[in-house]
This record gives sequence, structure tokens and C-alpha cells, in this order.
Amino acid sequence: MTTASASAQAESAAWEAQGSPPRRVRFHMNSRLVAIAFMLPALAVNLLVIGGPTVSSIFYSFTDWNGITAPKFTGLENWIRLVGDDRFWRAIGHNFIYLIIFLTVPMAMGLLGAFMLSRVRRGAALFRVLYFIPYLLVSVITAQIWRNILDPEFGIASALNGIGIHWLDGVFFFADERFALYSVAFVDNWHFWGFLVVLFLAAMQGIDGSLYEAARIDGANAWQEFRYVVLPGIRPTLTFALTIVAIGSLLVYDYPFILTGGGPAGATDVASLLVNRTGIVAREAGYASALALALSILSAIFLMLFGFLRRREDEV
Repeated sequence: MTTASASAQAESAAWEAQGSPPRRVRFHMNSRLVAIAFMLPALAVNLLVIGGPTVSSIFYSFTDWNGITAPKFTGLENWIRLVGDDRFWRAIGHNFIYLIIFLTVPMAMGLLGAFMLSRVRRGAALFRVLYFIPYLLVSVITAQIWRNILDPEFGIASALNGIGIHWLDGVFFFADERFALYSVAFVDNWHFWGFLVVLFLAAMQGIDGSLYEAARIDGANAWQEFRYVVLPGIRPTLTFALTIVAIGSLLVYDYPFILTGGGPAGATDVASLLVNRTGIVAREAGYASALALALSILSAIFLMLFGFLRRREDEV
């Protein structure tokens, strides 16, 4: 028996003899009560702002409701319709393409940019600000900037034509079904990746410097340093970034709405746009509630998946 366990047993025996918890236990209990008391206001706001609409959405998803008149209970009719709705599954497919793009391109760019910045000794703060500026711009402004740049008559294609390069002649980035979704994702990527650079850089700066020195003494090159020191050192932050990227990709709305409105011919129609169009334009609020709940369930599944992965990493 260890000294600690013997002490704990003695303390427990004293607790039973006195009929009241010892001072240290009472202190921890009081600390927990204080912590719960501080959490209660935020919990109440969450229940009011999130819990209320969630419960009402669940109810309306089982009704035929136009958002104005009294809802009529229809059972599983909306959910059965959703299963066979090609528009919904096509929109979800676009969301998953968006997800794949964002789990690869901006994540890789963010890691590369942060690793390069972590090795810069002079002017690092300036580069950090430059990387972060796009994230500070309102999405409407970012969308308008890139709409002008990629405009086939006045943008980069016109500039290239002026010097005799005609590679982009007849290329309509936001009006061609083949390019529209990737063009929208590119603009969103440009806006977002600077945030990942700053996030990863903050995590890299928290790694113990002796690990870098040990790796260099062992003859590790830059890639081996990144592979065996940086990636394990920022794993919790990496998991957090994957989580917010996955949730953001499934719930994306602003850039598809601003740049293309879901067009051309539904090529950039994502689930959030379909929910908005169904509930507001078509006045099918009951069915829109079912669509929104299905999207939320998918997002929750991803959240639980990344939470599971994070717990596995903590255990390792």
C-alpha cells in the first residue's frame, strides 16, 4: 500500500468519524459550486437561444407549416420526402466536396505558412498581420474583390489578354458549372487560411525549444523536424482546426449565396441555401425544419467523430 493511498484511507476514516467532510474536500466542493454558479447565466442563455429554437424545429419538422398559419401535424411525411429529395442529396454532395477541399488545401497552406513563419526571426509580426488581414475582411467585400479579379471582361483575363496571353479566354469562373463550386471554395479558402496560419503558429510557439535543438543535433532536416516535432506538438490544435473546418464546411452559406446564389443550374447549391430557399421563398417552413435538422445531425456526427479522435489522442 502506498503512502498516498494510506493517507486517503485515513482521511476517509476521519471523515466518517466526524460525520462531515474534511476541510480540503469542502474547499473542492465549494469551488465546484462557485464554478457552476458562474456557468448558470451562460447555460440559461444557451437554453433560451439554442435549446428553444431546436425544440421548436423538431416539432415543426413533423408538420405542414408555411411559417404564418397554424402548423398541421403530418407525422414522418417531411422526413420521408427528404430521403427521396434529389435536391437535398445533391446539395449535401456539394457540402462534402467543400469539406474535402477545406480539409486539405487550407489546412496544408496553414501548416506550411505557420512552419515557415516559426523559422523567421525578423519581421514575423508583420507577416503574421499580412496573413491575417484577409480574415478581417467582411465576406461581402472579399467576394466583390474576387468577383472583379476573376471577371472575364475586366479582371485578370483581360490583363493577360493585354500582354498576349489568352489562357483564360472564355473561362467564366462563377458562371460555368464545371468551375463554379471550386471557384467559390477558392475565395472562401483565401479568406480563411490566414486564420489557420495564426492558429497553428501560436501552437508551434508553445512547443518546447529543447525538442527542436535535440532534433537538429540528431541531424533532422526541416521536413523531419516538421514531421516528428511540430505535428505531434500541435496535435490538439490540429484536431480543433479539423473540427471547426468540418463544421464550417457543412454549414457554409455566405460565399455560395453572395457569389452565385447556388447557381449556375444548382452547381453551387449547398444545404444551407436549400434550407433558406425552401423555408423563406417556397414558404415550406415545416419541410425546411426537417432539412435543417438533418444538416445539424450530420454536423453533430462529425463533431462527435472528432471528439472521439481527440480523446484517443489524449489517451495515447
